[in-house]
Amino acid sequence: MDLQDVIRSNNTCRYYRPDPVPDEVLERVISAARFAPNGGNRQPVRFVVVRDAATKEALRDLYLPYWNAYIKAASGGEIRVGILPKAARDADTFANHLHEVPVLLMVCARLEDVHPTDHELGRLSVVGGASIYPAVQNLLLSCREEGLGSALTTLLCHEEPKIKELLAIPEDISVVATLAIGYPEKPFPTRLSRRPVSEIAFLERYGDPLPTRGDGS
Repeated sequence: MDLQDVIRSNNTCRYYRPDPVPDEVLERVISAARFAPNGGNRQPVRFVVVRDAATKEALRDLYLPYWNAYIKAASGGEIRVGILPKAARDADTFANHLHEVPVLLMVCARLEDVHPTDHELGRLSVVGGASIYPAVQNLLLSCREEGLGSALTTLLCHEEPKIKELLAIPEDISVVATLAIGYPEKPFPTRLSRRPVSEIAFLERYGDPLPTRGDGS
């Protein structure tokens, strides 16, 4: 597939077929994650593949209270989300059937190997993720190339101690995301809905739109 087609059609998959993901396909998508940029080539990211039915059910049970609280807050206007009613229903179905996704991939990281340069600014530190989430994006794009649907969620990070115990994750390794992976039940979209370039990119000063001449819609 053309890279632009992969990027522009890689949606969050909420519905999966029960077909297993072959070992060699899973190896290829994880392998792609290795080549993401990361500070000092310290390569902090690790993955735990979860296929066992009982373990997936345990992860779903840990996930659902946080999802239910999130969707309640979103419905009540307590948190701002750009989510339409159908998308909310799809996400709720996904949450309740999380254990049926063929692969739940727990993304972990050795935080000693990240270097957050913004932790003293008096706000939420985000820079540490620069050595982690590019690997996740590589993996998600590789999934799309392989015809796999995927969904990224961080809600299970709330339960890191229980996740560590469940999956025998060492103390110095942190839980940073969960990826649902499997063959999609529905076709991939031809194009995702996103803000135009003119609304998110600026020239010289923030607020002065970057002129767009190509496909910036």
